[in-house]
Formats: sequence, structure tokens, C-alpha cells
Amino acid sequence: MKITNRIRRIFKTIVVLTLTAVAAVGGINLYMCYAVRDRIVPPETAYYTAADCILILGAGVRDDGSPSHMLEDRLLTGIDLFENGITQPLLMSGDHGQKEYDEVNCMKNYAAEKGIAAEDIFMDHAGFSTYESLYRAKEVFGAEKIIIVTQEYHLYRALYVAQALGLDAVGVSADLRTYYGQSLRETRELAARVKDFGYTIFKPLPTYLGDPIDLTGDGNVTNG
Repeated sequence: MKITNRIRRIFKTIVVLTLTAVAAVGGINLYMCYAVRDRIVPPETAYYTAADCILILGAGVRDDGSPSHMLEDRLLTGIDLFENGITQPLLMSGDHGQKEYDEVNCMKNYAAEKGIAAEDIFMDHAGFSTYESLYRAKEVFGAEKIIIVTQEYHLYRALYVAQALGLDAVGVSADLRTYYGQSLRETRELAARVKDFGYTIFKPLPTYLGDPIDLTGDGNVTNG
């Protein structure tokens, strides 16, 4: 009898903790999305938005060095903004932590092939996460007002982090097609929002900072 009662108490505790965790995840996600929903704007609105840069967040690169569909659409959207009235540079922020995996040079090369001058393309080689990309955009590249380009499901988190770090940001969705595996990405995003919610409270330093880089200069200083 004592063993049975103990099992029941353990089971009830597990149920309560599980429900609490689910409620917390759901609450944080709803709050984060609600807080920045008005910061997502159509491209036509962004054309007339003054900004220090267009921040394109990195995504997967194929084995042959070409951008994945998701990354390609971010690049096409950012290039469209640049070509339609936004004279500020493109800031490509992604993962270049290993020699054999390089998101940012892939991104710069793609934009250059589309006709964007190399000096108008800056690379952040240490944008290892959404939080780090935004932290470095402010503290390394000196940005204060930015336009963020990524897919909509990701924009809510990016905009929330930007706001928490003191950046004046709007976001433009790069959803130009249907992406394979999107349901799994959106499920993972639920946890990623909780993680970055915590980061915005404690504001840890990114993996790397480094010397300041002037976005009004020549983007080729970030080559490498």
C-alpha cells in the first residue's frame, strides 16, 4: 500500500511538472510572437525604412557550396530590398566556425553574382546563432536600426531578441516557397524561443566579439 501511494505521488508530481513546462513553453512563445507581430512588414513598407543595414540571417549550405532553398530565399529577399531604395549595405551573418562549412562567403558570392557590389556586402563570420548575430550586429558592426530578413516563423524570435538588445528593428519575411521539413523546424522553434527568451534576460556575451567594423566603409574588410 505504501509503495502504491508513493508511485501515485511520483506520478502526480511528474504530471504537474509536465503541465507546468508545457504551459511555460506555450506562454513564452505566445508572448514573444505577440510582442513583435507588428514589426513584421511587407517589402513595400521596408523600401522606405531607414536602416543601418539589411541583416540576412544564415541558413544551410549544400555540400557543393550553394545555398539551400531557405537561404536562397533570404538572399533574394534581401537583394530585392537593396535594389529597391535601401542604400544601406547587406550584412550576411552566419556560421563560418569551420573551414569546411562557410555560410557567409556562400551568401556574399550569391549576392555578388546577382550584381551587388562587393563593397556593399559585409560578412559576420561568427553569427553562430540568432542571438549572436544580433548581438554582434550592434556591438561589432555598430548597427542601431536594422531590417532583418529570414522566414516568418524565425522572424518573431529574431525581432524579439533585437528589441531586447536595444536594436530598432523591423523584419521582412523571406517565405518565397514551401520548404521540406518545415513542420519539424517550427516544432524546434518552440524550444529555441524559450532558449533565447532566457538569453535576453541574462544577455551573455557571444562566442566572439572583436574589433569594431564600420558599416559605412568597404565590405571587403570582412573578406576571409
